[in-house]
Amino acid sequence: MNTLFPIFVKAENLHTLIVGGGYVGLEKLTALLGNAPAARITLVAPDIRDEIRELAQQNPKIQLVQEPYHSIYLSDKDLVIAGTNDKAVNKQVQLDCKAHRILVNVADTPDLCDFYLSSVVKKGDLKIAISTNGKSPTFAKRFREVLEEILPDSLQETLDNLTSIRNQLKGDFVQKMEKLNEITKVLR
Repeated sequence: MNTLFPIFVKAENLHTLIVGGGYVGLEKLTALLGNAPAARITLVAPDIRDEIRELAQQNPKIQLVQEPYHSIYLSDKDLVIAGTNDKAVNKQVQLDCKAHRILVNVADTPDLCDFYLSSVVKKGDLKIAISTNGKSPTFAKRFREVLEEILPDSLQETLDNLTSIRNQLKGDFVQKMEKLNEITKVLR
């Protein structure tokens, strides 16, 4: 049974630590920036890929620390993503995060994760997150591709129109919700 509680965080209001400067670190950094370009990110690794360095040069909110991981790097962090190729380092990151009460994701190790990074469909302001409860990120990716293909690009126009209608509605929250539910019945 999937007991995950889906939330969307305002990553630009958080300070995220990524541990790992290889392909997985690059993948996590790219995903984070793709959803929150203004996110404050520190990436720690003894070796850092050139692609990561290029992203950091383009974004002043990315700080690179070319050193091995140490728990001191958890100071002032709100969220941590571990993606090294060293299982012992990943486990240490997870243990340190638990001790500091910081949510952590350990790439490809669902048992060590407090949260999973979902596959995301974006159409303007519409964002749909897909999770397989850590079972198959590949399936989530493929399903995202299907949804991206079938959802029309005109969805942003629909969202803008609904926002305009909502802003013009009178009454309390319940009255507004009833009217919006009536209007959006056509989406079934």
